[in-house]
Amino acid sequence: MILKKSKKIVKLSDIIIPKFQPLVNDRKHMHQILTSGRAGTKSSAMAIIADFLLVSEPNSAAVIMRKHHNKLRKTVYRECERAIGRLGLNKKLFKITKSPMQIIYIPNGNTLYFTGSDSIDDTKGMIDAENKIKLVVLDELTEFFDKGDGADEIANIVATFVRGNDGDNFRMMYLYNPPKNPVAPVNVWCTKMEQRADCTHIHVDYRDVPVEWLGKALIAEAEAMKEADLKMYRWVWLGEAVGLDDLIYYMFDESKHIEEPPQDIDIIVIGGDYGQMNATTYEAYGISFKHKHIYGLDEYYHSGRETGHQRSPSDYAKDFKEFVDRLHKTYGEKPTYMCLDPSAKGLAEEMKRVCPYVIYDDADNTVATGIGRVQKLLAFCILSLSPKQAELRKEMHLYSYDADSIEKGAEKPIKENDHCEDATRYAVMKMWKWVRQMLPYIGKE
Repeated sequence: MILKKSKKIVKLSDIIIPKFQPLVNDRKHMHQILTSGRAGTKSSAMAIIADFLLVSEPNSAAVIMRKHHNKLRKTVYRECERAIGRLGLNKKLFKITKSPMQIIYIPNGNTLYFTGSDSIDDTKGMIDAENKIKLVVLDELTEFFDKGDGADEIANIVATFVRGNDGDNFRMMYLYNPPKNPVAPVNVWCTKMEQRADCTHIHVDYRDVPVEWLGKALIAEAEAMKEADLKMYRWVWLGEAVGLDDLIYYMFDESKHIEEPPQDIDIIVIGGDYGQMNATTYEAYGISFKHKHIYGLDEYYHSGRETGHQRSPSDYAKDFKEFVDRLHKTYGEKPTYMCLDPSAKGLAEEMKRVCPYVIYDDADNTVATGIGRVQKLLAFCILSLSPKQAELRKEMHLYSYDADSIEKGAEKPIKENDHCEDATRYAVMKMWKWVRQMLPYIGKE
């Protein structure tokens, strides 16, 4: 199909990969599921289709949703703005506003709405009085299951927008990258939807995209991960639900991930996990911008249960000061941040008293995100441990998911062999704003 109202002639077949091209005029399937690995161009295709609807079908509107409003502007909104240029259209023909977040095609008044689904009220006001809503997109569908009511919430959204629409002209589009776990709720939902006659599911990966669109560097990066970690490659790049190993950091390899740190460390961050009878541990990490690497530096570990000797918060604070002084003497840098278990308020106050020059933060305890980031750093060999981190080294071989939780599609780590792992996760979450710049393209997302 050729767009004629543009400042240049654009063939949609030149800007949408072949597997997605049938969706442009597909009115047979009300439910259209698009899944992929990284760089599959599903977001780009969706944005082009949504913008094309505005300019090609009179009296039409579309709604693009994510679970939360705060994710809209930098993702789907920006993608639809870019799609105007990809279609060869003049931006002057559009009224593009951020509050409310809308794109209006001025010649016919067709509107593209952007909204979240934080509450039921977010969708109630989205019914267009002038134009029929013919397309509703749910982007990052996994979030509707992880942070919402899943299939029930989706069914309510469909019911809200299908009312008053001709079924032949209304469609839902769902975009997501499949989670690793085959029985994750969104994967189970997709399998059920595939049984419906009014549903189509198109899965793509970067190999379906012309090389000139992606660049040879991105292809090389994918192939490098394929060589380093085939399972991670199949999930990240091919979008396969490869399944979860019981062992969380299955990619940990002592020959690759244990090394003596260099002296040129730029920033030191400590993660701390606190227990009374359970272990209290401090794991120190250093960022080297020269080497583009995070090095494990040192470890403190004491378990009241294992030693039979319980220590007070003031004892642990005193040990922390000695730990900090040792790091300063070794690397010529004082630790900048201590990211401590949020429940350890008393210990934090004691630490502030004896080490006031360290910045103390409650650790970000977003478990799944933290684990994913540590996995990514290990897979790309950007994180290594010090030989001094003996307890962490042990836990790397033991830290596991609960098998029952995997089968239920809501994987949770077993609360054992996790004290050093928690401290490491806290440090990585704090360092991420610097560390993500060291990652290859795929790691930044």
